Order: sequence, then structure tokens, then C-alpha cells
Amino acid sequence: MSNINLDKPRYDQKTYMGRAKHFFMLTNPLNIFASSKELDEAKKIVHEFRRSHKMPPGYDEDKLWRTKYLYDSAFHPDTGEKMFVLGRMAAQAPMNTLITGGMITFYKTTPATVFWQWTNQTFNAVVNYTNRSGDAPISTTQLLASYCAACGGALSTALYLNSKVKNMPPIFASLVPFAAVCGANFINIPMMRSSELIGGTPVFTPQGERVGDSKRAARLGIALVCVSRVFMAIPGMTLTPVLTNIATKRGLFCHYPLAVIPFQLVMVGLCVVFATPLGCALFEQQANISVSKLEPELRDIVKKKYPKLKELVFNKGL
Repeated sequence: MSNINLDKPRYDQKTYMGRAKHFFMLTNPLNIFASSKELDEAKKIVHEFRRSHKMPPGYDEDKLWRTKYLYDSAFHPDTGEKMFVLGRMAAQAPMNTLITGGMITFYKTTPATVFWQWTNQTFNAVVNYTNRSGDAPISTTQLLASYCAACGGALSTALYLNSKVKNMPPIFASLVPFAAVCGANFINIPMMRSSELIGGTPVFTPQGERVGDSKRAARLGIALVCVSRVFMAIPGMTLTPVLTNIATKRGLFCHYPLAVIPFQLVMVGLCVVFATPLGCALFEQQANISVSKLEPELRDIVKKKYPKLKELVFNKGL
């Protein structure tokens, strides 16, 4: 069984399909229902197999990989700490279904806009902090300042756009939450991961030797995550309002106006379940950065210790 390498994903991460399969397993919403006992058992099994390379009693290859993905869904890849349950990527589908459904259903009044944008950015802040790259701590003061800036940016964007679409057709107003979320992602993610921008994120050789911390790698990783998050939001926050608008014009909700709420929740749920892993799969989690693009001091270290090395790898986060 020594040919099973749990230090790498089961599926080829150089192909989009391989990454998609990987993230479908990692973001499986059922993973959030695993008990602490089940997660600790998964951790024990994974660590024991890494040490002994012997298949645990009662396990086969498929069960071992399911256990590994359960472990990966709950424990941070850099710190090894068990992550807060709502911050795990497995919580994205159920939480975003509720929050996105709320944003695109209740967007017509200022209080509703403020509440749902605040709820969304609070959830995003938890996810962004939980899935940050590296193992450097972030102070409470820095965390609070980042959170306030992220929420303020999202609310300002949403309220400004709402004021501009008042006289436009309803379909434009229903797309405001999507525009606000896109803009807020480029504020929330960098702010909640500001410690990486200040101190850098760990970079490694392909063999896993830590070379140092790179701010440039941090910027690259955060930019890639921002793009992935926007891609995740597109289906649920654009397709759902468009289909709702079409259904409304055709009189689908004439007799049962409140039916629009479960209709939108179902549509968002279907979109999010697929958009989350497919968005994560846009880029490899273990990203590459060219040695030539590193800070001068890190380039010097690489040239001295690894003269033939052209790229380093780092965890870009999710």
C-alpha cells in the first residue's frame, strides 16, 4: 500500500477535472455533520498511515481516501488546527444558499440591504480568516480593523448601487447584490488576510523544504482566491435573478407570491453546490511562483541553496 501518497491529492491537480474532483470531495456539505470524534479518528488514521504506510484494519483504498478528505475538510493544511465549522469550505453550500437567497430576495429596502450584506461579509470574513494561507497569527486589533473595513466596503458598494438603479427595470436592481459581493470580495479577502500581505506567506521547494516567507506570493495567492470567489458567486447571484424575472413575467407566482422565496433558495442551492468546487478548481491550491518574481533576499537564498530551482510552491488558501 506504499504507493498511496496521502501528502498529495488523489486526483491530478495539473488538470481542471482533477482539481474539480478533488474539491467536490473537499467541499462536500455532508462533511460539516461529522462529529469531533469522527474528525479526531480521521486525523488519527491519516497520521498513522503516513507513519506506517500500512492499511488500517477494515479499510480499503477508497475508504482511506474518504477519511483523508474528511480530515482535509476540517483541519488547516498549514497549522494543522481544527477549523471553525462555519469557516470550512464544506459549509459554503448550505450557508451561501441561505445568505445569497436572502440577498437576492430582500434587496428593495435599505435595512434589508444592510442586514444581508453585513451577514454575508461577516460569514465571508470567517471563511477568509479560517482558510488563510500560512501559519502567522493575526492580532485581535488587526482582525477587527480588517472586518470593519470589509463590511464597510460591502455596505457602501451595495447602497451606492441601489441608489443608482431605482429607476431601472427590476432585473438591474436584483443584480445589485452580485455587484456588491464582487466588489466586496476584493476588499474582504485582502483585509482578512492582511497579515500575509505584511509578513508574507511560507514558500517551499517542490520537495517541501521551507525557504522563507514571501509577500509577493501572498499577493498572488490572494488575487487568485478573489477571482475564484467571484466565479463561485456568478451562477447563484446572476442566473437565479434572471430566471426569477422570467418566471415572474410569465405569471408563475401570480397566485402564490411567496413561492418566489423557495424557488430562489432551490435555484441558489443548486448553483452553489456546483459553483463552490468548480470555482475552487480554477487554480491549484498549491500554487507556483517563479523564483525570478520573488523578493531579492529570497531569490538570493534560492540561488545559493537550490541553484537549479525555477519555481517555489505555496498554499494560496481557499
